[in-house]
Amino acid sequence: MQSFIKLTDFSIEELLAIFKIADSIENYKGFLAGKTIVMFFPESSIRTRVSFEKGIYLLGGQSILFDPDALDKKEDIRDVCGYLQNWADAVIVRYKDISMLDRMAEALSIPVINALTDDNHPCEMMADLYALSKRREDYLGDKYLFVGADGNIGRAWKEAAEAFGFSLSQSCPERHRISEVPYIKDLKDAIAGKDIICTDSIPSDIIDDFRDYQITESVMSLADPNAILNPCPPFYRGEEVSEGVIDSKYFVGYEFKKDLLKIQQAIIIYCLSNE
Repeated sequence: MQSFIKLTDFSIEELLAIFKIADSIENYKGFLAGKTIVMFFPESSIRTRVSFEKGIYLLGGQSILFDPDALDKKEDIRDVCGYLQNWADAVIVRYKDISMLDRMAEALSIPVINALTDDNHPCEMMADLYALSKRREDYLGDKYLFVGADGNIGRAWKEAAEAFGFSLSQSCPERHRISEVPYIKDLKDAIAGKDIICTDSIPSDIIDDFRDYQITESVMSLADPNAILNPCPPFYRGEEVSEGVIDSKYFVGYEFKKDLLKIQQAIIIYCLSNE
């Protein structure tokens, strides 16, 4: 058994093994029969929570949901985990501080799966790269551009680039740079020759800084032929992306995230069986 907290904890061969499980997910029907997965999710989570809960159900398992605030009790997390592992077979956690997940993983003999922290979003990255692998002939040879501020999604793309070995650069106002990521300030210069354009929603307190960084159809036309736009949801039309570009050929579409379901199932299977 193995926890899934950072993509860089794994080799590319191990990550691609998870893709192979997803390819044959129908062979794992009943894999979670008799097993219980405890989930810590806030009420605001939609896509990640729905896909995890449905994925557990389709594999024959039971999910029990708590608010992440339950982890902030006075009781030492080591003691919470000591009791929890009597009944749970894995724990899925959406919590701001990644160090909480590390402490839980140290205290538990069952896997901890990271469903989002302020530092990364490994399941989302796995789903996006799996979806790209089905749509792009050389998805790891493509050039990726992240347009947005330093935050959990930008850092998640940095982590994914390190784990999978693809080229990633960033475009944004200089004060919002991600450490150690190649950077081009001018968006039109940055997007030239890029294949996969990724965005993140912009916090309201810095939105004025990004007035020259909205992805539009005309901006996308400067990218490589057949380039695609992969905005991280929730995205906001009229802010980081224009209304028109979401309705254009460049947007990968809502079905792109469909693979989140079976990738998260595959991660659970991998962590519980360490295939």
